Amino acid sequence: MEVQIEDPSGEIKHLRHCINDLISVLGLPVIWSGSEPFQIIRSLLDTLLSMLRLDFVYVRVKEPIGDAPTEMVRVAQSREQVRSQEICELVNHWLGDDHLKSPRLVRNPLGDDELSIVAVPFGLQGEIGIIVVGAQRRDFPRQTERLVLSMAANLAVLGLQEARLRSEQKGVASELDRRVAQRTRELGHANVELRKEIAERQRVEAQLRRSEAFLAEAQQLSRTGSFCWRVATDEITWSEQLYNTFEFELGTPVTIERIISRVHPGDVPMMNERVESARTCGEDFEYPHRLLMPDGSVKYLIAIAHASLDAEGRLEYIGAVQDVTQRRLSEEALAKAQSELARVARVTSLGVFTASIAHEVNQPLSGIITNASTCLRMLTADSPNLDGARETARRTIRDGNRASEVIARLRALFSKKDITIEALDLNEAVREVIALSLSELQRHRVILRPELADDLPLVTGDRVQLQQVILNLLWNASDAMNTVDDRPRDLLIRTEREEGNWARFSVKDAGLGFDPQHMNKLFEAFYTTKNEGMGIGLSVSRSIIESHQGRLWAAQNDGPGATFSFSIPCRPDTKVQ
Repeated sequence: MEVQIEDPSGEIKHLRHCINDLISVLGLPVIWSGSEPFQIIRSLLDTLLSMLRLDFVYVRVKEPIGDAPTEMVRVAQSREQVRSQEICELVNHWLGDDHLKSPRLVRNPLGDDELSIVAVPFGLQGEIGIIVVGAQRRDFPRQTERLVLSMAANLAVLGLQEARLRSEQKGVASELDRRVAQRTRELGHANVELRKEIAERQRVEAQLRRSEAFLAEAQQLSRTGSFCWRVATDEITWSEQLYNTFEFELGTPVTIERIISRVHPGDVPMMNERVESARTCGEDFEYPHRLLMPDGSVKYLIAIAHASLDAEGRLEYIGAVQDVTQRRLSEEALAKAQSELARVARVTSLGVFTASIAHEVNQPLSGIITNASTCLRMLTADSPNLDGARETARRTIRDGNRASEVIARLRALFSKKDITIEALDLNEAVREVIALSLSELQRHRVILRPELADDLPLVTGDRVQLQQVILNLLWNASDAMNTVDDRPRDLLIRTEREEGNWARFSVKDAGLGFDPQHMNKLFEAFYTTKNEGMGIGLSVSRSIIESHQGRLWAAQNDGPGATFSFSIPCRPDTKVQ
């Protein structure tokens, strides 16, 4: 029976397309050559989607292939608004448990028309996975399109198997290469280790020589020498720097007696005691001592050593001796400079309260002159008044003593003398400074309110230096109120006892205060907010208080002005009666 074809030209055209599609599919293995599994699946989806004019292509692989996911979807560009996840969920619903049985027409999530789908297995029974395609064309799928899908799936399976085989071959080759390389390394390891040991020994020897050179240079720069003293045999080993320090000839034997011959006579008893203690106690030691050199110069040394036992259990000391002569001289020069700077600060303050000094001296001098004139009149009268003259002479002597005490206080405050550490009454020192400053404070309309604690213990320190700090804080507070006219110029001076056996002195003014941002600069040398100030008063004051193991600080008041305070330790178990 002869079959009639309705549209022979259209069918011929379709067959040509199919032949072209088959040729394209047959060319895929060439494209996939050397590709990874993920690349093969992605290329397959893109080819089928374009070649068969599909709306979507879906692939499910039972096990991940390389880095490829279990599911993959490609959607036509006109359907890009549809999410791939939605396609995956609908395909899984359509397929159910039987991957090889699929409906022909289903509800279309991509448009209004029904969707035709086809499921093609990967492998004979879908053991690798499944590919599902869908299109809205009513003639989909034609027999030729099923053929193209089946051929593409089979070629993809072959491509995946080839990729897996290639991957396994690479793994085997890589493992073989690894084992060969490992064996090669093992064979050459002994030789390499031997060379390394030789090189390491040479490196250590070079490093040791370099370290010895560095140590020698470091000891020379720091003026520090090392030693080892084996007590049982009195064997002493010195570094080159110690020979230089003691000015012994390098390499000559060193003994305890020879060392003591260089020690300053004033330190010899202490040295002998230290040596005997080290022999018997076996403990670490550290002590300073002096050397008297042949040219009469004196060196200051610090010795420190650690006691240990040698391999035979015998006592030995490993230690170092540092020449601190330069540091000692520098410290003495610094202390002398600080003392001189403090004296300059005191002398600078002299001009500030000259009027107060004149008032304090003029009062007793005026009394002396008046009493002397009175005494003279009593003695030259027709009937000399001897009793009155005697009383007037006594008052003259009293006023002379008063003037002498004022001058003595001034000489103590502004004289250049060594520091004298003694137990002193801080309240008494404050009162003496107030007595010298009272007239000048009154001239500046300062209202002074002293609040001195009755139970304040004695403190230990230098009276002149502490009075210098008190005076400086007092006059700084007065200067801070020079421009204050809208409120009283109150100045509160207070002493009090703090916890922990400390005594505090505070000066609280009602002035302009200070900028909190500049608080850290207040105590720096040469920093000042005064037009005519030198900027050394507070810096010197802080140095003095810190040398008394105390601290000096400043704080803003709740109201106007600022408060400057210092605290110093009290003398233990001492209390003012």
